[in-house]
Amino acid sequence: MEEKKDQSGPEEKPQSESPETTVQSSPVSSDTGTEETSTNMDPKLAALLAYLFGWIGGLVFYIIEPKNKYIRFHALQSILFNVSVSVGFILLGVVFGILGSIPGVGVLFALLGGLVYFALAIGSLVVWIMLMVKAYQGEKWVLPVIGDIAEQNS
Repeated sequence: MEEKKDQSGPEEKPQSESPETTVQSSPVSSDTGTEETSTNMDPKLAALLAYLFGWIGGLVFYIIEPKNKYIRFHALQSILFNVSVSVGFILLGVVFGILGSIPGVGVLFALLGGLVYFALAIGSLVVWIMLMVKAYQGEKWVLPVIGDIAEQNS
């Protein structure tokens, strides 16, 4: 009889060790933006404002918010996004300005440059609006390359 008790003992687990009681999630998380901030501002609103005012808003919130990683992530992503869009516009202007000065086919390059410039403007506007919406919803919408840099440095 003692052998049966020893064999059945390890198979039975006390209910206190069930996964339901050992795994608990915390409602306070920096991923959702519900963590305490040093500005006493709603983290979701601060993240939205970091995007709303371009790289300047991002810089302001990156400097004044040392505690909340959610706000710092969105602030840094705002800075990097706006700087990269500005650099993209400048490069397009230079490239298509040079190509547009070619005699004969320059007019075609100038028209093509205008179309590419317009597409970049519309695309960056859509991404900018989506970043603000996602930030206010408490989500991290990580952009390729830029978002990875922002996550590592926030």
